[in-house]
Amino acid sequence: MEIKRVVVTGLGALTPIGNTKDEYWDGLVSGKSGAAPITYYDTEKFKTKFACEVKNFNATDFLDRKEARKMDKFAQYAMVAADEAIEDSKLNLEKVDKLRVGVIWGAGIGGLETFQQEVLNFAEGDGTPRFNPFFIPKMIADIAPANISIKHGFMGPNYTTVSACASSANAMFDALNSIRLGYCDVVVTGGSEAAVTIAGMGGFNAMHALSTRNESPETASRPFDGTRDGFVLGEGAGALILEEYEHAKARGAKIYAEVAGGGLSSDAYHMTAPHPEGIGVVEVMKNCLKDAGLQPVDVDHINTHGTSTPLGDVAELKAISKVFGSHAKTININSTKSMTGHLLGAAGAIEAISVILAMEHGIVPPTINHTTVDENIDPELNLTLNKAQKRDVKVAMSNTFGFGGHNACVLFKKLD
Repeated sequence: MEIKRVVVTGLGALTPIGNTKDEYWDGLVSGKSGAAPITYYDTEKFKTKFACEVKNFNATDFLDRKEARKMDKFAQYAMVAADEAIEDSKLNLEKVDKLRVGVIWGAGIGGLETFQQEVLNFAEGDGTPRFNPFFIPKMIADIAPANISIKHGFMGPNYTTVSACASSANAMFDALNSIRLGYCDVVVTGGSEAAVTIAGMGGFNAMHALSTRNESPETASRPFDGTRDGFVLGEGAGALILEEYEHAKARGAKIYAEVAGGGLSSDAYHMTAPHPEGIGVVEVMKNCLKDAGLQPVDVDHINTHGTSTPLGDVAELKAISKVFGSHAKTININSTKSMTGHLLGAAGAIEAISVILAMEHGIVPPTINHTTVDENIDPELNLTLNKAQKRDVKVAMSNTFGFGGHNACVLFKKLD
């Protein structure tokens, strides 16, 4: 079977530091923090009182009012990012074979706000089960790609991957293979999440996963810093149009990058903690390089999972050193979660967009908020601290890991 080449022809982003891909990129390069006090509910009794919310977003600016009411926020975000990516790709929706256009999406949780509100409404009532008829369709994680396909008539593969914070990276890998193997010409892929809710924040606080730096939210997400104390929850969506190379070339599409390969692995270690030596992370990066047919020395830039947790950051950097050896010290390593916070199931998508735009612009966004050296981290690694760095990026890797030990890695390269 012929293995087809796959390229990226469209991007869309709705993030805590910018509501379009261009605004998002500007926020990344300038080192903008998306963290601020939570506005969605009263945080007085919560241990963490801040998050990286999407700002200045009104769903009805993009969606019909009746349709918007039928969607949880995570699905609204998906629709907006996907529409931007489709428009950016300049696909002719009147001519494209919609039987060969898929939508493969990622969401770690799905409609958490909808679930929370319906259960609270029931608990506050008289015991009569008066649930909204859209409760289930709004909540289920697969509804985001369903809504995208319904709007545009895309009739190819349509589903959601759920692997916690690796979800959208898994979706991109599935999309890559759907095109490689000839099942699709085009796939709308990415991920969305909207877990900045009472249940989301309360649950992550109960796990001691979140930063509690309430006195300085904008500096709380500090990957690789010696004083990091947990991640900052974010929300939003990222969308990419993946397309078979000859299909894209035939229509004269702008090509951002080639999707060189991907990899998957499992830590097989713990429900939430990473393996301290990063053995699963070592394997996922090796698998990704092998799938792409590239060598460690080919990689110029790695956007790490880098969540700002005490254990995870060290384990990932140990794994990078094991895989890349002395070359690791020449790679621009960063964590854009220092700016966006952790978008859970959408993290892989927005971080893939970051590395693609780093290739296009020749600039690697910074890891902000670094003030204190961690003695457990190799000081010779270039973590792109506090300021963007110019770099001719020909090959870039994006790492994404999820609770349960799910590891996913995607590799992009400039088109030959």
